[in-house]
Order: sequence, then C-alpha cells, then structure tokens
Amino acid sequence: MKITIRNEKEEERFLVEKITRDAFWNLYTPGCNEHFLIHKLRNHKDFIPELCFVLERAGEVIGSIFYSHSKVVDLDGTEYKTITFGPVSIRPDFHRQGFGRMLISHSIDQAKLQDYGAIIIGGFPYHYKPYGFVGAKKYNIALEDGNYYTGIMALPLKDNYLDDIKKGVVYFSEALEPGESGLDIFDAKFPQLKKEVKECQGVFEQAVAEIDKMDY
Repeated sequence: MKITIRNEKEEERFLVEKITRDAFWNLYTPGCNEHFLIHKLRNHKDFIPELCFVLERAGEVIGSIFYSHSKVVDLDGTEYKTITFGPVSIRPDFHRQGFGRMLISHSIDQAKLQDYGAIIIGGFPYHYKPYGFVGAKKYNIALEDGNYYTGIMALPLKDNYLDDIKKGVVYFSEALEPGESGLDIFDAKFPQLKKEVKECQGVFEQAVAEIDKMDY
C-alpha cells in the first residue's frame, strides 16, 4: 500500500477540515473546534505552511498535521523561537494503524532540516514520549500561571537549544484558541453530528491540570 506524505493543497482544505472534525468530535469536549482552528490558522501570521502535511494512503488523503510558531520568554526577556504542532488528525477508520506516527516523525525530520530550534506541544505524555518529548519542566519552561504541567512537553531540535533557560514561559500562538465566534456557522457546512458528553472528556480535563512533580 503506497503511503505519501506531502504538503497540503488548497483544493484539499475542506476535506482536511472534515477529517479533522471527524477525528476530534466529542473527544475533548462535546463537539469540537479543531476543524475551525485549522481553517483560521491557515491565514494567521503564525502558520507554518511548509510544515503542514497530509498523508495519502493509496492516493486518498486520510490525515494531516499543522504547525504554528510559538516562543519561550525567559526571566531576563530573552526569547527562544519555538514551533508547535497540532492538531494531528487521522480519519477515524484508520486510527491505531501507525499513520499518526508517520506524520509526526516526518514533520519532526523536516523541522530539523529547516533549522528550527525546538518543538513545544501540549498533549498526553504517553503519546509523545516515543518521539523524544519530555516534560517542559526539564528546561524550566512553565505556562503563564507559573506552573509546570505534565502535558506541556519539549523536544529540542538543536543541541543545547533550551539548556540556558532559567525560568521560561511558553507562549503558544493565539491562533490555537480560535474562540467560539463563528464556530456554529462554520460547523453548519459539515454533515450534522450529535454533541455528547463522554468519559474521555473528563480524562482530558484531569490530564491538562496535572502538575509535573518529576525531578529531571
């Protein structure tokens, strides 16, 4: 089965949004906004089009990954340019078959080739440890509230890139918080799906609030 990973084409945008919607529907909240997020991200200054990839299986697009600019600001005002991926979407009927891993691995390799310094992400640690991500606490990187969370992870792409940070704060792109304004109108373009409360949403809420207590 031929697998191709390449940059997204403009004519594929609605398809990619639909796949993203199907992948995230009712996963973290009733409904989702990830498809709206990528729709708005593409026109944002923080969007990184050269790291926006789709995965084709036998000529059919079944997944995608998006990247945006982020940064870490240290106590003395020093800024470290970083990048962030997400959402990563695989069509539900192809979940747990390794396609997400292919997309993430490919994008990390490309980010290294394009000379980016580090990737900072949010998510479940067990998903991302296999790629070399560790708690951002290891590099003294917190959220704006000053706390270190297990779900905020870092992967330096250059040797020692994050090693000199004393007390850094990560700032993700505002594009990753698209808000609710316009979501319902945008969502009406897609087939109707039922919003439901599910156990996995509570698991996610607990995970994002977990403080990192590890001693790195």
